[in-house]
Amino acid sequence: MGWLILFALIGASLGSLWLLGLRRGFVTASAAALLLGATGYARQGSPDLPDAPAQAGRGRDVFPLTDARHAFYGHFTPAESWLRMSEALARDGKSEDAIGILQNAVKKYPGDAQLWVGLGNALVDHARGMTPPAELAYRRAAQVSPGYPGPPFFYGLALARSGDRQNALILWRQILETAPPDAGWRPLVEQGVAALSARQQSPH
Repeated sequence: MGWLILFALIGASLGSLWLLGLRRGFVTASAAALLLGATGYARQGSPDLPDAPAQAGRGRDVFPLTDARHAFYGHFTPAESWLRMSEALARDGKSEDAIGILQNAVKKYPGDAQLWVGLGNALVDHARGMTPPAELAYRRAAQVSPGYPGPPFFYGLALARSGDRQNALILWRQILETAPPDAGWRPLVEQGVAALSARQQSPH
């Protein structure tokens, strides 16, 4: 029940930002901050969150990362249909099928970094934390797109969701060191750093 309330609050908050007419980049960045807040709540407040792989049929535990993915990779890419199918399956609680779709996709298109990132995200969602296969997927994404910040951002997000906020911060601060000031994804990383830094400074 805790997760249902949490995502309802996230949805209401983002909806309010849209109604206020704020630009998309700010809304996406705010989504990252809200999700990172949810990460801390998940690991500390533990709403239905044991330290074990997710059971089938628990789509409510899937983090909605579509907007963050679009911030780095855009909306109209060859990988989009694969990722949309995987995300839809994950929302329906079919996390193993969501992984299977992307495993097939990376076999067919091994040079597509976004597919590898999506596979890493799907694996983290299924296990509700970082796993060796997820790490391998993020590493492969970085190998096929050297220097691009997408893979390290999502790897850092997976680390944060798994409780390793310190290494997530290190990764995201490294991204910002070389990020162009006008990069559309920069606010996403900045908000992520701010959210994690605030959590580190809290008494918890």
